[in-house]
Amino acid sequence: MTPRELAPRESEIAVIGLARSGRAVATLLRKHGYKVYASDIASSPDTGLAAEQLRALSVAVDIGVHDLERIARSALVVTSPGVPPTAKPLAFAREKGIPVASEVEIALNFLEAPCVIATTGTNGKTTTTALIAHLLRGLDRNAVEAGNIGTPLSEIALRAQQPKRIWSEVSSFQLHDTPSLKPLVGVLTNLSPDHLDRYASVQEYYADKARLFANADGESAWVVNGDDKTVMQMVSDVAGHKYTFSLVEESDAFLDSRSGELVLLGAPLISRKDLPLLGAHNVANALAASLAVAAADREHQTPKSRKGIAKALETFRSLPHRLELVGEFHGVQWINDSKATNISSAAVAIDGMERPTVLLLGGRHKGEAYTALAEPIRGKVKRVIAYGEAASIIARDLRPIVDVLRLGADFNEVMQAARAAAKPGDAVLLSPACSSYDMFANYEDRGERFRALATQEA
Repeated sequence: MTPRELAPRESEIAVIGLARSGRAVATLLRKHGYKVYASDIASSPDTGLAAEQLRALSVAVDIGVHDLERIARSALVVTSPGVPPTAKPLAFAREKGIPVASEVEIALNFLEAPCVIATTGTNGKTTTTALIAHLLRGLDRNAVEAGNIGTPLSEIALRAQQPKRIWSEVSSFQLHDTPSLKPLVGVLTNLSPDHLDRYASVQEYYADKARLFANADGESAWVVNGDDKTVMQMVSDVAGHKYTFSLVEESDAFLDSRSGELVLLGAPLISRKDLPLLGAHNVANALAASLAVAAADREHQTPKSRKGIAKALETFRSLPHRLELVGEFHGVQWINDSKATNISSAAVAIDGMERPTVLLLGGRHKGEAYTALAEPIRGKVKRVIAYGEAASIIARDLRPIVDVLRLGADFNEVMQAARAAAKPGDAVLLSPACSSYDMFANYEDRGERFRALATQEA
């Protein structure tokens, strides 16, 4: 594959954001002879180290500021996945008529015969992507998880030996600026309001998700959630073959309520009790992943391959911070779902609980009403512990429905209150429905703190 010219060689390309993806794409562009300017508004040890590494490659770098005058002279602006489309340097570039591309868009340009299977959705996309790669490895296929799940596509494009197929998680922000994406298989797990602190409306958020299908044609293959009306409405007029998965009715992949088996393309695959994942939503993720693997290659639909898929499902374990069972101590389960940063993902987690639950909700408010949690909370949750910046809003919204203890920003105090409220036979669930940035560096930091405090008195 011969990459197209991204910009005139005498001009400069600006990279916004110096997390792992930003560093990788800046390195990739320099490797191919482009002049690069990179900047990040955050000033931290991580961005400082990134700056040192890039300057060694003759990349111009600013930390703590974006040079808008320099960006205005750029031929192209490249954005990292953590940078929202409304960020000042991106809005400025669009105002000046400068093209904006995602890190994924640039990487696709340098991948050799890129067969990308792309997964998106409001919830479940990371677990589904990891499941797909795990299933492929169970079939002895060369598979790499990429995108938001871990390895940036640009890092893969830098490798001397590239995998034949790449399973990539793509966020709405990435889809916004990746116009050339045409996946071998595209997976849409579900849709619900999210990122309303960054999008002006739900419709804008959904519009970015719909960009997954922008290059659909008759040869396209799509794996979609048949139980989600918004998903099915979005794909109703999309070209290509649509494979559906469902928890409630017969479909291309579904959970048979009578036998308790996961069924794939008309034949039993695995018993639900043999799938070592908590929650009905993880059954849906397993169905979506199995269906995506089967849709990617007819060889994956043979009886031998089905056995390989089933065996791989039995050995998959929850990803950290996604309904992760930290342990059971003194008869109480402690479950880390720190990745649940929105209402819909918290609702899914609560709905999957099988014990009386002490629920930890809190962090930085993202714009949604917590009253949407009322239905799953009823009959499942014995007490809500509200904390962080959103505590007062959570308490206001949920006190008519459940016992709410409102606390502040001391997470040790939150965990002490949870331990006092939970009795043998109960569960403590951290599923915050908020971002972590008021008290923690990120959701991983929050989940690791929960895990450490849950186990220290075990």
